[in-house]
Amino acid sequence: MSHTLQAHAAHSGPASVAPNEIAVGVVIGRTSEYFDFFVYGIASVLIFPQLFFPFTGQLQGMLYAFSLFALAFVARPFGTALFMWIQRQWGRGVKLTAALFLLGTATAGIAFLPGYEKIGGYAIALLALLRIMQGVAFGGSWDGLPSLLALNAPKERRSWYAMIGQLGAPLGFVIASALFLYLYNSLSAPDFLGWGWRYPFFVAFAINVVALFARLRLVLGEEYTEAMQEKSLEPIRTTEMVREQGYNIFIGSFAALASYALFHVVTIFPLSWIAFQGSQTTAQVLTVQIVGGFVGILATIGSGWIAARIGKRTTVGALAAVIGVFSLLTPLLMGGSPAMQDTFILLGFALLGVSYGQASGTVTANFERRFRYTGAALTSDFAWLFGAAFAPLVALGLSAKFGLLSVTVYLLSGVICTLLALAVNQTLVDQSED
Repeated sequence: MSHTLQAHAAHSGPASVAPNEIAVGVVIGRTSEYFDFFVYGIASVLIFPQLFFPFTGQLQGMLYAFSLFALAFVARPFGTALFMWIQRQWGRGVKLTAALFLLGTATAGIAFLPGYEKIGGYAIALLALLRIMQGVAFGGSWDGLPSLLALNAPKERRSWYAMIGQLGAPLGFVIASALFLYLYNSLSAPDFLGWGWRYPFFVAFAINVVALFARLRLVLGEEYTEAMQEKSLEPIRTTEMVREQGYNIFIGSFAALASYALFHVVTIFPLSWIAFQGSQTTAQVLTVQIVGGFVGILATIGSGWIAARIGKRTTVGALAAVIGVFSLLTPLLMGGSPAMQDTFILLGFALLGVSYGQASGTVTANFERRFRYTGAALTSDFAWLFGAAFAPLVALGLSAKFGLLSVTVYLLSGVICTLLALAVNQTLVDQSED
């Protein structure tokens, strides 16, 4: 530390960072990342089956596309490990710049891909490679701001600030869906399939550049650097993390599983199922999902108010139980009229907002402070992998073969995992207090 920094620390005392400033950085960062992922998810239904899998039917094409969709979530933990190493070698700024540049490059690269009819199986291989690159970059884009936000927020308002970072998901979904809806309505079918779908992937690169500078301004600032050091938010080696705190990562991953399982069942699955059934037009479904996204935003905000009154873990557990009840309605609603399908989407987004709003860091308080930075990243990675990565593939594939009751079973499995993980966590907490 230079003499200037030492003098500053001596006069100012412990570094203090305004939670509102951190919250802005968290929202910007998460919105840009989720926009990238939702652009890919929507294209997996509307574009990729025809463009990359024209040799098979619509259903099988979507299933193939969803198989590639899952690759990013498989790659995320590896990206976290790789970029934690980069941070230890060259610092947070280099890590974040490299990760977001990789994410933007991979996303924009998809826009340049020719289809199967031009280069055959190489098109599929390149799409898979770019999707893996997205996952690696997404894992590497962890900036520690949510952990810093949790540690700097007033204790009585931590549930409120916890939900702020989660707003990035519904915001990213609304922007991605609105952009696809605009292009779908504005272009002819050949133009949309030929070049129109590529535009959102270019936009994703531009959004990432803006998000990069917004986040670098925060994480490289003197106050933030000092605060991260004082809070002992360190990029621990993954092997050490798993060896010392693996049980907490495991419990944390499953504690939010009901929410993560619902995530793609509400956002991506309805679009694919309705496209397969032909019960509504693409424009109608996207419109309802945009409305659902706004419902999700309001519900996410409401989760902070609810959790402040009944507790974060109680909120997550209670919503898991409600999601279980909601799952029983899936065959009735998604198998019914367009109005009933729309009801499924809107109700699902409301439940998703409340549950996902508090899903982040459900048990990260269990981590020793020096492990929290890396532990929060890996917990999120595995929660996405176990809960959401294969949700569109499993939900659509099993529903097409065995009926919509399969989605009920899938969601109920997530609910059971969440309730069991929360129960185990409470037992461990009680034992530690004895």
